Amino acid sequence: MSNNNGGNVFAEMVKAPEVKFNKNGYEIRTDILAMAKEHVEQEYKAKYAGWEITAKRDEKSGQLVSTVTMPEFPGLDKVLEAAEKMYGFVNSGLKK
Repeated sequence: MSNNNGGNVFAEMVKAPEVKFNKNGYEIRTDILAMAKEHVEQEYKAKYAGWEITAKRDEKSGQLVSTVTMPEFPGLDKVLEAAEKMYGFVNSGLKK
């Protein structure tokens, strides 16, 4: 009994991925937006961790008695602002 399908399946499994060198504008914007989102999230997490470390609780009531304010969670506006800055940086290389 020959197993020709097994060879084809194996060939598909080890097939090299398609390499795409040039991204179109939409792909670049999508990548930049993802990078901006990740950047803003990481910045928030770092600020939150700093706030959490400095926050003090009253031993009896458990209430926060800290003068340090909790960072505001970044919304879409912050992500878009970061993306615009990053995209501006990318485009600045095109100007002469």
